[in-house]
Amino acid sequence: MPHVAPSGSLSGSLSGVLIGRRAELALLRTVIAAPPSLALIEGEAGIGKSRLVAELFAAPDLAGTRRLVGQCEQLQEPLPLSPLLDAFRLAGAELVRSRPPNPVIGALAPLLPEIAEHLPPPLPPLPDQRAERHRVFRAAVALLEHLSPLVLVLEDVHWADGGTHDFLAFLAAHQPRDLTVILTVRTESGSLPIREAFARAPSGPARTVGLTPLSPPEVEELARSILKTELPRTFAAPLYEKTGGIPFVVEEVLRTLLERLPASEIPAHPDTLAGLAVPTVLRDVVLQRLSSLDEPEREIVGAAAVIGMTPDDRVLAEVTDRSPPEVAKALAKAQAVGLLHEEDGRSRFRHTLARQIVYESVAAPGRRWLHLRTARALESGDGPRPVARLAHHFRHAGRTADFVGNAEAAADTALAHGNDATAARFLLQALEVGELSRDVRVRLAVKLGRVAVDGLAHAQAVPILERLLATEPLPADPRGELRLALGRLLRQHGEARAGYLQIERAVDDLGDRPSLLGRALAVLAAPETVVDRHISEHAARCDEAEQVARRSGDPDIGVAVRIARASLLLEQGDPESWRLIDDLLRDDHLRASPREHARACLNWAQGALHVGRLERAEALLAEGRQVAGQAEYLRVAEVVELVRAAVDRAAGRWDGLEGRVRLLGGASAGFAAASLDSRLLRGALLAATGPAEEAVACLTEVIALAERVGAVWPLIPARMTMSRLLLTLDDATGAADHATAALALVRAKGNWVWGAESVLCLVDALGAGAGADAGPADGAGAGLVAELAAGIDGADAPLAQAALLTARAVVAPEEADGLLERALVTLREAGLRYEEALVSERLGRWRCEHGSADGGRALEDALRAFGAMGADRDIARVSRIMRQNGVPIPYPWRGGRPSHGQTLSSREREVALLAAAGKTNQEIADELFLSRRTVESHVASALRKLGLPSRKDLRTLPPD
Repeated sequence: MPHVAPSGSLSGSLSGVLIGRRAELALLRTVIAAPPSLALIEGEAGIGKSRLVAELFAAPDLAGTRRLVGQCEQLQEPLPLSPLLDAFRLAGAELVRSRPPNPVIGALAPLLPEIAEHLPPPLPPLPDQRAERHRVFRAAVALLEHLSPLVLVLEDVHWADGGTHDFLAFLAAHQPRDLTVILTVRTESGSLPIREAFARAPSGPARTVGLTPLSPPEVEELARSILKTELPRTFAAPLYEKTGGIPFVVEEVLRTLLERLPASEIPAHPDTLAGLAVPTVLRDVVLQRLSSLDEPEREIVGAAAVIGMTPDDRVLAEVTDRSPPEVAKALAKAQAVGLLHEEDGRSRFRHTLARQIVYESVAAPGRRWLHLRTARALESGDGPRPVARLAHHFRHAGRTADFVGNAEAAADTALAHGNDATAARFLLQALEVGELSRDVRVRLAVKLGRVAVDGLAHAQAVPILERLLATEPLPADPRGELRLALGRLLRQHGEARAGYLQIERAVDDLGDRPSLLGRALAVLAAPETVVDRHISEHAARCDEAEQVARRSGDPDIGVAVRIARASLLLEQGDPESWRLIDDLLRDDHLRASPREHARACLNWAQGALHVGRLERAEALLAEGRQVAGQAEYLRVAEVVELVRAAVDRAAGRWDGLEGRVRLLGGASAGFAAASLDSRLLRGALLAATGPAEEAVACLTEVIALAERVGAVWPLIPARMTMSRLLLTLDDATGAADHATAALALVRAKGNWVWGAESVLCLVDALGAGAGADAGPADGAGAGLVAELAAGIDGADAPLAQAALLTARAVVAPEEADGLLERALVTLREAGLRYEEALVSERLGRWRCEHGSADGGRALEDALRAFGAMGADRDIARVSRIMRQNGVPIPYPWRGGRPSHGQTLSSREREVALLAAAGKTNQEIADELFLSRRTVESHVASALRKLGLPSRKDLRTLPPD
């Protein structure tokens, strides 16, 4: 007799007991218990994500929890929110019994006709599609809040389209306080946009519930719970080997075996597993179930697999030329054998893998024919033309012309809804077609160039545009537009020089396109892009752009050029820049373009940091972040976080900063240009916090990469930071080399505001190399300072002005006290805490060496400032200076848990002695069974307490 699944099993599972998921289940319970909360359940296909959710709500104390469940489909329309809308359709009864909802929820009424009678009246349409989408997002959040307390479960989010991901990012930022969101997603889906938003949600980062395959004992326990009998190793071990520990596959194998043998006899016949092993157990299981159907039923189920995970009965009947009763009978039989199951009144494949196997069981010619039939059936349906699904089916039917037409239409639809990523995906697919005419290829490539920047399709789009420009004899207009698009993509991809050159070449082709020409010239006006263009060339480009903007009469181009002018002046420290920026921030044209508005604010915030105007940078960051959030402008998310990190670094808010910056520049970073800046920022932090060798490696990498791509920023500050670091490591020659290289770049660019700190590093290095009796006051040092003073005369640039004052103090020691005091006040008023501490240290050392009683106070101020930031290498240096000058070191001086004062703990001494013997941090960690991070902390603490500047100085530490 065939075995019947035990009563009480969940989600079609054979086992009524959840195996090996106790910790994950407990974590989910804590998530639900503390809303607002977010959870991502991750794992490969068949690992048990849906089963875990079902098990969670099967618990007696959670069975009554109000919840909505939505299912993402493998093939989505470019229109967003379909899984959420499916979930909302289940909420009609709750709406009948609830209080009157927020009127904005009426924006959902046209999308939810099934429950529209329970919703507020529809709202009048908005003329701007992005504004309409934003209102729909707000309405969806309002409805979730109205239904709260609530758990929203969205299954298989890896199949969700870009619009759904955008909404989930919006929801993470505006989550109702009584809402819990649980998403299931495949780990093999790669990097999903939603992960970033969920990691940075205001309510706290999402809890990740990672599901891994079951262990051999757990597979044995699962099989034992299904078969209700003990299992010998001769069966349990092969079962694990064949299934890989994936619960779904284990159950499918046992389900098939139970159809052949009584449960009590299966363990005695391990040979039965061998017949299920080619090529995978799951494939055999599904195909075996499929073969139990008769020929007409197999044809219908095969057609269902071609149509999708949840095939429409009407389309299925039309595709197969079968009557509705025949279709219904075949689907019922497929459910009976376990290929399909019923969900919300519709037949659905039990698992994506099951659908894939059935799909691949259909011969390739038959699949092409079925895809074509499906496309024709969809074309004949009522309602809007489903261009995304049509593109999918025509593509697999081999009908390239129909595919390209629908893919382009799908891209246009996605773009109209602000979904650039989906638009880029369709255009990339269309451009893969080899037999496109030149006109079609150019038209698609131009559209791709327009959307790829915001769609983050840089890597895929660049070679297409490059190949088209290299192989096609194009007219000037499309050639110019393609070059402009390629140049923008290359710049976003981190290729500064290559992108700049492409845009320069585009200018010659865009004479008849003033709107595009104005934008191209505005990009060329940006001074921080390339190393080999003087500031006067950027100014000339900006002048040309203004003339073109006036000729075009396009107010949007006029705004773009004014933004470029403000940025150009800001980077030079021109006070006029702030008047231009304030005028633009009040400009209605800029406010009507939220993406342009957000980009401008973020660019200006970075420029403000370059010149040391921290308070303006913070205000611009706040505005740019708010505008980007309201517009759901996800492309700039990394830039927002980068600028926020840079602002925190300048303001001295360093707690947890290095970890944040490391993530921004890590392998998952999607914005190459921002990634390079983030690595510079990390190098600067490491130069202060240690270890020094890691800072040197990080900065060396930034310098090499910036030189390769020709990016003047961050090349100049990277060399300056390296110079400052090498000075602390007593490498005056290396410091002078990097400062000299930075100054060569400054002179070539003609912007001395960027070169001030490099001048300071160079005069310091010259002084250190000249010995104790001489300094840089006569000769090169004084000349450099005079050149800098002329270069920044009148500049509104606190960083540069403070560096000039400090450099003057170096070359004119008789005036040092007053000059350093003025530098200190300049930095303190600007809020630049780290630079202020460096000058305070310098002032304190100078006063101590010249017998002033105030020197100790200045050194103590520096020590406390460095301590608040966790700048361990600086702390060690200041501590050494204080001891050398007889200045008592206050204790405790930076709060927190008391340490061993200036005495090494036993563990710190043990680590320090191993480091002194030349062992690396990893070798020490392995020997002492510590983490590498813990060893780094002990080394830094030892250096600080001993007042030693670098790891090599630990060699002076006496052994026990």
